[in-house]
Amino acid sequence: MNYYINAEEINLDELQKRITETDLVPSRRQLLENIAEKFKILKNSGYVTLADLRRDLKNAKKIPAISEETGIGLDYLTLLRREIEGYFPKTFPVKAFNWFTKADIEKFEQHGYKNNVVLFQTLGSSKKRKEISTELIIDTQIIDEIYSLVSLTRIQWVSPLAAKMLLSAGYTTVKSVANAAADELYDELDRVNVENKYFKGKIGLRDVKRLIKAASYVS
Repeated sequence: MNYYINAEEINLDELQKRITETDLVPSRRQLLENIAEKFKILKNSGYVTLADLRRDLKNAKKIPAISEETGIGLDYLTLLRREIEGYFPKTFPVKAFNWFTKADIEKFEQHGYKNNVVLFQTLGSSKKRKEISTELIIDTQIIDEIYSLVSLTRIQWVSPLAAKMLLSAGYTTVKSVANAAADELYDELDRVNVENKYFKGKIGLRDVKRLIKAASYVS
């Protein structure tokens, strides 16, 4: 399984639906303005899939030309670019999971497993996890935990620390987050934070709902 969503398999109608159904943060709500009309223009301009659109928008220098060609404003296309890039979570080095021992982290790094993407793609089967456990002389339970953590970082907005919180709250897979009841997940994350004092304040219920929705898009 790939770490990232398959942008080639997502057409522009599906992308439009995702944006429309997302509880966008205030700075992104402009994306909803005449979205059907703008996406019709993009499709008529030859963009078929999310991959097509991302390929051109990713290069900020191309955006003025796309704006001129389509008549869609620069600000709108720039926001669309930011929204799309958010669907492809950043890569975290294995040392970002810094609650594991320094010795274990160094073993991962020395064997080429330097970030969450590589770890996810390597540890996809229980057989492979057992092999890596033997190869690196790291307890199988730790290998399984690492795999759960890097799997969870595939969800938009989920950092290594957020993944740790989800795991501590009993949500070990992307599917379990996608199927979570928002109130229950909210309460469990709050409990984990109170017990461990990861940060001051609380995660908002609205953000938890956004998290659940984001998880639903990760295959």
